[in-house]
Amino acid sequence: MKIAILDWDNKQQGEVELKASIFELPMRKDILQRVVEWQRAKRQAGTHKTKEIGDISGTTKKPFKQKGTGNARQGSLRSPQFRKGATIFGPVVRSHAYDLPKKIRALGLKTALSAKAAEGNLIIVKDAALSSPKTSDITKKLNGLSLKSALVIDGEVVNDNFAKAIRNVKFIDVLPTMGLNVYDVLRHEKLVLTEAAVKKIEERLS
Repeated sequence: MKIAILDWDNKQQGEVELKASIFELPMRKDILQRVVEWQRAKRQAGTHKTKEIGDISGTTKKPFKQKGTGNARQGSLRSPQFRKGATIFGPVVRSHAYDLPKKIRALGLKTALSAKAAEGNLIIVKDAALSSPKTSDITKKLNGLSLKSALVIDGEVVNDNFAKAIRNVKFIDVLPTMGLNVYDVLRHEKLVLTEAAVKKIEERLS
């Protein structure tokens, strides 16, 4: 699959051959759903908690004797049926993360890349570097490429000026190749890869 290489002035600078095994796979919504849910589970804080009976402050004394009062027998005022009592089987602090096979994760990423390519929402640029960290400069270039919602993927390291210039632009994010993930690819309309990113992605997923 051949695709044009552009610069940030929307001028063609050549072509690149993309591997069919990474950028031309059929759509698998089931795989994308599995990977996205796995990512979201990892991000979930899991800091919710209710007080169990051991966390409730108060006396451990039996409220009244077992028999002879006419009331239902009670062992503690900290029991859940009482006001300010404990919660039974309530949420506790825990991790929501779970394991997902590496092959499924890799297939999910390939499928997401292929989906962007098939939709015509994949753009290859020469590089992602700026001489000065001016947001106004990058905004003009983004408008020239009709980028309103885009994820920009650079090589191993993101250019410092480019990162500073783009961080104030809404709906535009930039990541190094190692940060490439299915969730961020799918939540942006366009995917922009530098030549260095294409090389690293193919090395990573081949």
